[in-house]
Amino acid sequence: MVYHELYSCPNWPIKHTFPMAKFTQTAVSLLNDSDEFLDRDKLQGPLVLSQEHFFRPLPIKSFPMSFLSPPICPIFLEHFLSGSLSYEECRLIGFREQASRPELIERTVLEVAGTVLAAQLAMKYGLASNLAGGTHHAESDRGKGFTILNDLAVVARLMTWKEADVDRVLVVDTDVHQGDGTTAISRENNLHNKLFTLDLHAANNYPHPKEMCTYDVGLPDDCNDEMYLAALTNTLEKALEEVKPQLVLYNAGVDVFESDKLGRLSVSWEGMKQRDMHVIRSCVNKNVPVAAVVGGGYDNDVEVLGRRHALVHRVCAQVWRERKMWADVV
Repeated sequence: MVYHELYSCPNWPIKHTFPMAKFTQTAVSLLNDSDEFLDRDKLQGPLVLSQEHFFRPLPIKSFPMSFLSPPICPIFLEHFLSGSLSYEECRLIGFREQASRPELIERTVLEVAGTVLAAQLAMKYGLASNLAGGTHHAESDRGKGFTILNDLAVVARLMTWKEADVDRVLVVDTDVHQGDGTTAISRENNLHNKLFTLDLHAANNYPHPKEMCTYDVGLPDDCNDEMYLAALTNTLEKALEEVKPQLVLYNAGVDVFESDKLGRLSVSWEGMKQRDMHVIRSCVNKNVPVAAVVGGGYDNDVEVLGRRHALVHRVCAQVWRERKMWADVV
């Protein structure tokens, strides 16, 4: 698991729609709450015993900016890093005046660095996760929908460029909102036939219009567990068989949850757990490394939201234990 305490930008406006504190609360949950999988196996205590047990991304001063561009447009990247985006660019992102704050700039780069590290760990150990990431609306030359730099596209380009064993990356995106930015970038920056997208989303939700993902599944409002999981199972099996990826990036957004503020689906806690289990197990069973990121989730109670986001990390840990994946590490 990859985490940095600055994933949550300090002094964030209390009434802002984006729940910035959720990243901290996800870590708090993993460090303090009992784990249902450990409890079931009669192993007591929280999943993570100390914050020192998290992997940490490179600090912004050490992270090579060349990793970001391509696929990020160098002009847009320069303007963002220097805090000089236009008013309209900041409005489109959704952060307005917050977008030029040094703290927001740092946490945005840290988030991408965290997903890069999670992917590198997945290639080494078979399975890893980042307690942030999933910034799937951002395009190469603009941010939008509370996302600025597309970590999934950055990782896909970096891994197919740097890793000799990676030629095809599959993004499995189960956030309630379609990952339009990832798909748009997949047609650019020499990522054609290297980055593929499976996207399961609410058809009537943001964004409008939609992109055409490699495997695009738009779901009706109030879609329940049975319909949701059936659509996921059928599409994931087809995508893994046809793409034959050497790396899967899993965007495990919890805004599909039945009470999410910005979601339109009716997936239960059990449904989300089965979703995460199915994706992670399907990849591991085919010996495909998988790196999970948290994606979207919206609730006025950020402690509750943090517990929802912690679920995918608990699932990853459970699959790691049940498959005894440490035995495969050289």
